[in-house]
Amino acid sequence: MSTDAAVQAFLDGVANQVRRRDAETLLELMGRVTGESAYLWGASIVGFGTYHYRYESGREGDAPAAAFSPRKAATTIYLAEGVGAHTGELERLGPHTTGVGCLYVKNLADVDLSVLESIVARSFTTVTAGTFGQRARDGGDPASND
Repeated sequence: MSTDAAVQAFLDGVANQVRRRDAETLLELMGRVTGESAYLWGASIVGFGTYHYRYESGREGDAPAAAFSPRKAATTIYLAEGVGAHTGELERLGPHTTGVGCLYVKNLADVDLSVLESIVARSFTTVTAGTFGQRARDGGDPASND
């Protein structure tokens, strides 16, 4: 499994040592779980695979099926179908905060990586199954997105 040179250059430039270490861990974990090569999406998001979404308005596009970004305040792990799809697992994860479609972790050493791996795997499977059509911010039950 190869990694885009831009990804490694980006990660090498992460100043915070914890974020850089966590990014390297997520690079390996997401690559292994998804079977996809990492690529830089935009200026600061490391993505794996893609999924296609379509809004009711007809607007559509592609986004990473699994992704993370080592942000200043915390590492952001993107969950396209929304964090609500992972409530039980998030209760067992360890210290974190959430947004609609984002999981924020300040230090991966403080969380259960097997739980995180399960969340990433389920999220990736959900958004790449060909039946998922919305982003988390669009609301609704991911199971009903046809």
